[in-house]
Amino acid sequence: MKRILLNLLLVLVLLPLAAVAGDPVINGRWRLDTTRSTALDGWSTADVVIAADGSKIGFHYDMTWHTTKVAVSQSVDTAQPVAIPNFFRIDQRHMAVYAQPKSAAAVTATWIDGGRTLRLEAQVPLETSQGNTTMRVYQEFRLQEGNAELVLIELHNTRSRPLVYHFTKVAEATAKK
Repeated sequence: MKRILLNLLLVLVLLPLAAVAGDPVINGRWRLDTTRSTALDGWSTADVVIAADGSKIGFHYDMTWHTTKVAVSQSVDTAQPVAIPNFFRIDQRHMAVYAQPKSAAAVTATWIDGGRTLRLEAQVPLETSQGNTTMRVYQEFRLQEGNAELVLIELHNTRSRPLVYHFTKVAEATAKK
């Protein structure tokens, strides 16, 4: 009887931990569907490569506009807050706001919805023509049913409407092109 209770206790402890570890299906290259997404005037293509490994989640953005190419990487950790210099937002190219020099965004990451959604919250120190300010950014990377679509919903305290970006999973063979 003790063994059964011990095993039950172990399952009750480990099951919630497994649920918050995140769905490994989120790993891979995701390509922006510009026709279904909020307009990104400064970009013609945008990919995000997500690599979740334990509590750490890496993001690599590959974006183009005509001959301009930008590649940016950053990582978050669901186990602890991180400081990210020049926290990347895919809309930042045409906003005319820049990261404050020698500062970093305070970023927290949490798996929600049984590990199907990654929530990021960031306090981003910015430099604008009106002076320095901090923009609060809330992002949700949501895996959709079927695991072939990822939706990024982004809220800024400076905007009244969310930015919504639809991504589709890119097969490895296509990703190398």
